Amino acid sequence: MAASKPLGRMVSHVILDLDGTLLNTDGIVNEIMKVVLVKYGKKWDKRRAQRIVGKTPMEAVTAIVEDYELPCKIEEFVSTITPMFDDQWCNIKPLPGANRLINHLRSNGVPMALASNSPKSNIEAKISYHHDWKESFSAIIGGDEVQNGKPSPEIFLEAAKRMKTDPSNCLVIEDSVEGLFVLTISGQVLRVAVPSLPKQAGLYSSADDVINSLLDLHPENWGLPPFEDWVEGTLPIEPWYIGGPVIKGFGRGSKVLGIPTANLSAENFSDVLSEHTSGVYFGWAGLSTRGIYKMVMSIGWNPYFDNTEKTIEPWLLHEFEDDFYGEELRLVIVGYIRPEANFPSLDSLIERIHKDGKIAEKALDLPMYAGYKDSQYLKSSLPQSNFHK
Repeated sequence: MAASKPLGRMVSHVILDLDGTLLNTDGIVNEIMKVVLVKYGKKWDKRRAQRIVGKTPMEAVTAIVEDYELPCKIEEFVSTITPMFDDQWCNIKPLPGANRLINHLRSNGVPMALASNSPKSNIEAKISYHHDWKESFSAIIGGDEVQNGKPSPEIFLEAAKRMKTDPSNCLVIEDSVEGLFVLTISGQVLRVAVPSLPKQAGLYSSADDVINSLLDLHPENWGLPPFEDWVEGTLPIEPWYIGGPVIKGFGRGSKVLGIPTANLSAENFSDVLSEHTSGVYFGWAGLSTRGIYKMVMSIGWNPYFDNTEKTIEPWLLHEFEDDFYGEELRLVIVGYIRPEANFPSLDSLIERIHKDGKIAEKALDLPMYAGYKDSQYLKSSLPQSNFHK
């Protein structure tokens, strides 16, 4: 990737939020709330989850009890869900780019602090399942160690104090609107927002920078050491594998864009969609009766068309003579190109999609990506010797 221009003053220390920034706690919250609310005859609505983002645990519980008009005391609800969460900390996965960022800052000697509204014991329990995380932080501050948690700036100021630096030397990376709002008022640190609320980037306008995910963070913008793992405009990622029958999408791939996509049902991949950030990815695709092909794909809400649901839309980089709806499609996703974005016109969107295709086409010839074409996951669904060269 080309070097980015600085966006603000240079910093030397980083303060990170935990839930929703480094760890994908949303998935655990959703699963537990689904189970618990059924006991009260209620149905968990993920769209209302934004009410608890950035809250202290007690504030979040209070909001849930009030929003769903639960016939129980807050203390009773806490006693019900606490052991359920304790049992699930080991299953919380890092968000895309979290391990990469922590390892990068640590290896370059950048002091880091972890600041979360959760009690410190909960923070330590969560990160204990992630190798070397605890040792990576110069300080870990829980909401129970300050008089006022977020949205008060106290926890961030305490983090700077424990790192023995001035707040003006710190970059805060935060996913909640509340955390950014108070930091804007305090005006003492620089703020990068990684929105945990889909399609709500406008709420984070007070941040010094808004990024789609940690994969899109450019530390050099703030005077920190740059990542050096981008290759030919692509970022290698830990491969992931998905597959299923090709379904009909919105009908705009071929008709509107002139780019036929082989859509997969989002309903079958809710866990995958919650684990992986929206954006443009690439890799290899195997069609059960045709062969293996290069592909580029988008995951997300397609801002230009303003989708209401997150979708998976692969584009196989090959000219096909006919449709293949219902055919088994398997994907091995090996790299990341860019975050999803809106475009001023349909022509500019089409131009960008074709550029993504060219980047993927070229990158997949590199040895680091080319080897995945021989993945047993792709081959196992194909008739013998049916491979596209």
